Amino acid sequence: MAIVKMDHVRLIAMTEDREEILRRLQRLGCVEIDQAVLPADQPQSGQAPPEETDSLSLLREQLSRPDTQRLGAAREEQNQADHALSVLKKYAPAKEKFLVPKPSLDETDLFDQAAADRARQSAQEINGAFRRVNTIHAEQTKLAAQKAQLEPWRTMDLPLDTQSTAQVTVQMGTLPPEADFDAAQGAALAAGELSELTRISADRNAQYCLLVCHASQSEAVLAALKDVGWSRASLKEWSGTAAENLQRLDEELAALDRELAETEKKLSGMGELRPALRRLYDRAEADVRREESRQRLLDTSQTFYLEGWLPAERREAVQEALAPFPTAWELTEPSPEEYPAVPVKLKNNWLTRPLNMVTEMYSLPAYGSLDPNPLMAPFFILFYGMMMADMGYGLVMMLASLIVLKKKKPGGTMGHLFGLLGLCGVSTFLFGALTGGFFGDFLTQLFALTGIKTNFALPALFTPLNDTMMILVGAMCLGFVQIITGMAISFVKKLKHGQIMDAVWEEVTWWVVFAGLALAILKVTNLVIILGGVMVVAGPVLTEKGFGKVTGIFGSLYNHVTGYFGDILSYSRLMALMLAGSVIAQVFNTLGAIPGNVFIFIIISMAGNTLNFALNLLGCYVHDLRLQCLEYFNKFYEDGGKPFRPLDLNTKYYNVVKD
Repeated sequence: MAIVKMDHVRLIAMTEDREEILRRLQRLGCVEIDQAVLPADQPQSGQAPPEETDSLSLLREQLSRPDTQRLGAAREEQNQADHALSVLKKYAPAKEKFLVPKPSLDETDLFDQAAADRARQSAQEINGAFRRVNTIHAEQTKLAAQKAQLEPWRTMDLPLDTQSTAQVTVQMGTLPPEADFDAAQGAALAAGELSELTRISADRNAQYCLLVCHASQSEAVLAALKDVGWSRASLKEWSGTAAENLQRLDEELAALDRELAETEKKLSGMGELRPALRRLYDRAEADVRREESRQRLLDTSQTFYLEGWLPAERREAVQEALAPFPTAWELTEPSPEEYPAVPVKLKNNWLTRPLNMVTEMYSLPAYGSLDPNPLMAPFFILFYGMMMADMGYGLVMMLASLIVLKKKKPGGTMGHLFGLLGLCGVSTFLFGALTGGFFGDFLTQLFALTGIKTNFALPALFTPLNDTMMILVGAMCLGFVQIITGMAISFVKKLKHGQIMDAVWEEVTWWVVFAGLALAILKVTNLVIILGGVMVVAGPVLTEKGFGKVTGIFGSLYNHVTGYFGDILSYSRLMALMLAGSVIAQVFNTLGAIPGNVFIFIIISMAGNTLNFALNLLGCYVHDLRLQCLEYFNKFYEDGGKPFRPLDLNTKYYNVVKD
């Protein structure tokens, strides 16, 4: 239950062994590879000797970064596999069970080259078929648009590519749908008696017409038609009649429909390739991570240089993995100046590990500081249960946690989430037993409706509605305990860092004040509160200078009195959420009991309690998180830690069983 101690690792090895060394480190999953620093990038103090400067210059000329081609190829392979899986999800969907853990896969099978080659070919085939489907859709859209263009001219026997001659002008065009065709025809005849305007068809968009007139009169006729909205149709690219072209387009569309059906049927029958594609994706993911780490190395013609971080407890494992290779490497403990760059890994037990989700959501602790999880876990779990305080809700939380953790066996954030849900469910159930709540007063209303017992009630030590003031005082007392705990942690930290006077004037002073207030209220003695007041005044007087002594006294009083009072008052939310959840549950139970029907009561009550449970599940978490981060952590917590991200076989679809 602490922050894992880290070692700074530096390694030089042969380039020919680089791939195998990286694979072994990835298999161990305990080394984070940092960006290796070029000597030219390192800060230098003073003037280096000439021979050292020449050596560094020569070394800088020999060092280089690895090429990125393999990284690009690995990412491309991952994208291909992912795209093929998305295609199968659309055309060959498979039912995914929620409570099924990721299947296990031996590491040898994951990196089997022959299987990867077959999966790669399958991915290419699937993606190629999908591209053909998209091409067919585009061609169908294009042909459909061409059909729509030709359909109005279907009944015209004249070929679409008919050209005008020296004596006769032939033109196909359109008139607006609202135009009077008879008037347009009359206008054409008036402009040239050797003209004929024929309407081929009409729809809501236009009237499709054919104009034939003597060439000598065409200019006048076209001018007259333009006055009524004439627009020439663009059909030059077609040859033959519209009916002939439409028949050809129908044949092409039918052929595309058949090809599309065959291609989609082929894709729908490729669902059995999904496991192989998932293995290919996970393999590519491992290759990407390894190649990303390789990009952080420095190369010469024969060697490479690696920098990174290693948990001190894994030294022997790394030493054993590197034993077969000729290497030069060293492990050094980071200095305090290096702490901001040291990655942070938390080591917790089953009780405090789920709190990693809370800590990571806020910020990891700085390296060299305290792990907050053991210090926060009792308060977080206790406060959550106090706010929920219902046996029914607690049972649901515990069952959900047990089922998911046992069946799904999730890891990472999801595992922490359901682990924390189970622990908070236990606390919720216990507080529910103290308050007599089981989905509010569900059993009381149910027994009254069935006539079993009209005044049935679960035994309770206290209830939110009847003992509100007692619960409020208890909530603030719990908050006071947590604040005192935070002050005690801060006191110990300051002593360890040699800040003895700061510990005395900050924490001890206010402990004396708190103890003096308690003794004065109990009418035991006033001497302690007087001593506390003297210490409050003495602190700024002894530590500040000049006029700062006066302002320091008032500043200390104002900041600490208002700060501690506000912090303690903030814990009243524990009572408020307990009361709100209990009242909302009882309101829905009462609404369900009004019709006097047991079946209707159960439906309304369960619906309302489901809504209440969902709201409180999130609301209690948010308010609990606020109490920890604002009222508790500000007493001792040092944030800003960088998460430890080792080179590992972190896969999406399979749990890799390492050799």
